[in-house]
Amino acid sequence: MAVLVGKQAPDFTAVAVMGDNSFNESFTLSAQIKDKYAVVFFYPLDFTFVCPSELIAFDHRLNEFKSRNVEVIGVSIDSHFVHKAWVETPRDKGGLGGIDIPLVADMDKQIAASYGVLAGAIALRGLFLIDPEGVVQQAAIHNLPVGRSTNEAKRVLTAFQFVKNNDGLVCPADWEAGQDTMKADSDSMAKFLSEKID
Repeated sequence: MAVLVGKQAPDFTAVAVMGDNSFNESFTLSAQIKDKYAVVFFYPLDFTFVCPSELIAFDHRLNEFKSRNVEVIGVSIDSHFVHKAWVETPRDKGGLGGIDIPLVADMDKQIAASYGVLAGAIALRGLFLIDPEGVVQQAAIHNLPVGRSTNEAKRVLTAFQFVKNNDGLVCPADWEAGQDTMKADSDSMAKFLSEKID
């Protein structure tokens, strides 16, 4: 599998169900995320078990992401008709009950394959953080039974936005906004380790 981190995110055009439940017949990644960050996440199938919890969790935090100039986009191998039915199904019936995240239909599985998450007939839980230049900064892939953390996605996004805006600084393990960082040199690293790490 090719490593995407540090490379241009594979562009794609496909049909998507938008936040108003309309179909965008030519949803193009590069056009949707122009000059923005993006969280593009793949999930196995509509009308399954862990997947709705992830989509609803990301939807609950969508305004937080958008306030940081981030688009959140979901992708699965289901058709746009199935996406629409799932979005319109109430949550107490296993549906999404309405969300504002675009859901892309990858019926030919080419998008999942280009991102390296295709596992037989479905996609693994892949999450890709893409910067405003279209470069993949993070790629995280989970196996099917475990859902992803919106908190971790936001933490990593915050860290990459910080280093982009603070040339020469890097973020250590478990860094959160407001915590100390270090310069990318040996002296700064040694000072940080001696003062901050127990």
